[in-house]
Amino acid sequence: VVPATLLIIFVLLYLTFSRMGEAGLIMATLPFALTGGIWFLYLMNYNLSIATGVGFIALAGVAAEFGVVMLIYLKQALAERCPDGRQPTLEELLDAIREGAVLRVRPKAMTVAVILAGLVPIVWSSGTGSEVMSRIAAPMLGGMVTAPLLSLFVIPAAYVLMRKPRKHDRPNTEAS
Repeated sequence: VVPATLLIIFVLLYLTFSRMGEAGLIMATLPFALTGGIWFLYLMNYNLSIATGVGFIALAGVAAEFGVVMLIYLKQALAERCPDGRQPTLEELLDAIREGAVLRVRPKAMTVAVILAGLVPIVWSSGTGSEVMSRIAAPMLGGMVTAPLLSLFVIPAAYVLMRKPRKHDRPNTEAS
């Protein structure tokens, strides 16, 4: 089920961005986001089970959503800097990355706070069905530590590496 879910996420990302590089960037960040879930399972002394697998699937969806929104903001800021569609200079690219990433800090913090506020009571509840529900929520709770940090720091840095001008892309200003 998990590989099929990851394949579906990749196909949806590719359909959204129409570029393999951007879909691959988001997919490459998912294992790092899932690491927080693995750490939290270890801290809670939970074993891998169907319930934790469901939690990891949900975490992968949330982490992909964080990455998609960040990538959209980065692309939008870059499009505002270069409206004519030309290749941006490194300075324009870095300014656009800073602007796009900064615009996402407050909304991302609010989203994470709301998710955490919903998951913490589920993880530490003790009523009927709490054994299963806490195992579903545990990977998401752990992933809410790593996924936002990843999307705020790693995705912009990787986007700079993907989009930065290469030497062969620069116009030749020397006279022959």
